[in-house]
Amino acid sequence: MEVQNLVSKIDLVLNQVNQVILGKELQLKLALSCLIAKGHLLIEDLPGMGKTTLSHALANALGLSYNRVQFTSDLLPSDVLGITIFNKDQNTFEFHKGPIFSQVVLADEINRASPKTQSALLEAMEEYQVSVEGTSYALPDPFFVIATQNPMDQAGTYPLPESQLDRFLMRVTLGYPPAEAERELLKGINRRTMVKNLDSVITSDEFSQLQSLVSQVKVSEALLDYIQRLVTFSRDSSETAVGLSPRGALSLLRSSQAWALVEGRNYVIPDDVQAVLSAVVDHRVAVSSVSSQASASSLMKDQVAAI
Repeated sequence: MEVQNLVSKIDLVLNQVNQVILGKELQLKLALSCLIAKGHLLIEDLPGMGKTTLSHALANALGLSYNRVQFTSDLLPSDVLGITIFNKDQNTFEFHKGPIFSQVVLADEINRASPKTQSALLEAMEEYQVSVEGTSYALPDPFFVIATQNPMDQAGTYPLPESQLDRFLMRVTLGYPPAEAERELLKGINRRTMVKNLDSVITSDEFSQLQSLVSQVKVSEALLDYIQRLVTFSRDSSETAVGLSPRGALSLLRSSQAWALVEGRNYVIPDDVQAVLSAVVDHRVAVSSVSSQASASSLMKDQVAAI
């Protein structure tokens, strides 16, 4: 398929999901950019804001298999990964795969589970495999974790450790819908019913080709200089307590390339970096106490001039 026809599939996917999630075009583009860049997505917001609906709609529109795991305080790692059971008829142990063996896994309210269960996802998110009792099992390709979490000030939550947060390429917040979109929600049909009827508009092969195009998006030396200035500021500024790691810097570059592709371009401009900066940086870079009211991305935007 020609590159232009392939890129046009992005608009078809966005149009499909926009029918279900109203008034959140920016967040949908960020979420799709994250998946095209082969990254895992964290959605943080209050209950009832459409986090689960968004993840299911994306999976359906992309034609990917989907499993939802409700994370609770009593959830065990084996409930996610799977368990080995003895088959007395065959006199052998058999591994029964858990819900993580799906192309899109929704870890719903991930921060309500214990740290032990949260950490069960670490190997899967980084190595695209799981190890159970000394045996490794490959996960489907593509494989994504879309996790939702409630704000930290809500009861019964366990903060995600920094190592786990860093596995998520982006973190987005949906927020309340605009008044016009909310009126459509009140007048329209149930959104979960719409998700079930959502058709796939792209094949698995086409989606894989889109992912491969991300690395081909051109990045100039001047653009790399700009990204490095942002990274250096995050590390050296007195307003930040923890700076961006090399993996975080690579995540910013890859996300910018994916955003450019979603915008229909084969080259990155500073606006692309600015568009994804908050989603990529704010869960990785900690601000100092004196700047606690500002986000890391806003500090970086204010202090580092564009090209």
